[in-house]
Amino acid sequence: HEEVYLKAYDTVKQAKQSIAEYLDFYNMIRPHSSLNKATPNEFYDQHLLKVMAA
Repeated sequence: HEEVYLKAYDTVKQAKQSIAEYLDFYNMIRPHSSLNKATPNEFYDQHLLKVMAA
C-alpha cells in the first residue's frame, strides 16, 4: 500500500521492480508491531521451527 499509492511510475517495468523491492523490505527488514517487532520472515521461520519440533 505505502509503495503503490504514494509513487507515480513511468513504466510498468519500473512499477514491478519498485514493488518487488518494497515487498522484500516489508517481509525481510521492516519490523511489525503485530509480530512482536519481528519481520514476517522471522516470524514465519520461528513458527516453522516450533512446528518441526512438535
